[in-house]
Amino acid sequence: MKIGFLFPGQGSQSIGMGQDLYEKYEVVKEVYQKVKELTGIDIAEITFHGSEEVLNETKNTQLAILTMSLGILEILKQNGIKAGVSSGLSLGEYSALIYSQAIDWEEGIKLVQKRGKYMQELVPEGEWLMAAILGMSEEQVQEVCQKVTNGFVVPANFNTTGQIVISGEKEAVEQAEVIARELGAKKVRVLKTAGPFHTEKLSKASDALRKELEHVTIHDFKTSVVKNIDGTIYSKQDDVKDILARHIISPVRFSKSLETMLEMGVDTFIEIGPGKTLSGFVKRLNTEKEVTILNINNVETLEKVLEVLI
Repeated sequence: MKIGFLFPGQGSQSIGMGQDLYEKYEVVKEVYQKVKELTGIDIAEITFHGSEEVLNETKNTQLAILTMSLGILEILKQNGIKAGVSSGLSLGEYSALIYSQAIDWEEGIKLVQKRGKYMQELVPEGEWLMAAILGMSEEQVQEVCQKVTNGFVVPANFNTTGQIVISGEKEAVEQAEVIARELGAKKVRVLKTAGPFHTEKLSKASDALRKELEHVTIHDFKTSVVKNIDGTIYSKQDDVKDILARHIISPVRFSKSLETMLEMGVDTFIEIGPGKTLSGFVKRLNTEKEVTILNINNVETLEKVLEVLI
């Protein structure tokens, strides 16, 4: 068995996520407390008892998802469950980098706090949307975006076979939705995000994060991490800080990341954090390889994974 961890990104959040884990496991509660001490943000209060509107603010969403993922990792660590390789969707890449020890735990939390803040505050004025297009190829989605005349829209996340996210101005995304349906898309779904993420429109946020990254120490990787920007494994030659700065304005190549993990021999994928979106991405990959797909987003699913792997 070769295990690969997957970490979800923004859009997977929901009120109450992680609360049963927090209440049952002291180690999870300690993670939330440490995040509060480091950031000054009571992420448990926001996540468990706040409003969707507040949780969906990018500065809170990113920290909430990271905290939940890190809490689950502590339980897995206590039970001796490890992965030799991991990958995360957008924000989730930070969970993977922290797990690999390339970025220190505390520095990683503070970095994600700043990342969320910049991605919320340094967005150009206007109304922005992201939407997932299902049932179309990369080339077809490119064609859809090129046909739009109402403003800026581009492919942003190449998630899995037949699912690509577009990002841009609200009117442009809405026009793209109409065009996509006309050209045969099975479904178009608007996402719970708040900006033109992974496009050139976030260049100010990218520049601000680049300055922040100057103060971060990058360590040797203890486990492999597959990066979003091109779907390859981080190597010693990579400039991690530059990649993370460009990450905000570059498309996410998550389907390529999953293919790389399969090529590395991963046969057991464990999604760690809210939702089970990434598990669905693995299921939809065009592969004949038999894989086990597990996800941990509450006490029940955690205990199921422990039963399977211990």
